Amino acid sequence: MKKDYVYEVGDVVTMKKPHPCGSKEWEILRVGADFRLKCKGCGHQIMIARKLVEKNTKDLKKKA
Repeated sequence: MKKDYVYEVGDVVTMKKPHPCGSKEWEILRVGADFRLKCKGCGHQIMIARKLVEKNTKDLKKKA
């Protein structure tokens, strides 16, 4: 069963597959139809469709 996560700026998403640098954790910088994510390992930023983020999310840590 799929979990319904509520994504917010500042949250950290753990993805199923790692980034080439080895990190699976991404910080959310922008939320909308597209997400802007920043790799917690190397700092690389990407724009990615919401659908892909929802499909590949393994865990979501809310900001403190």
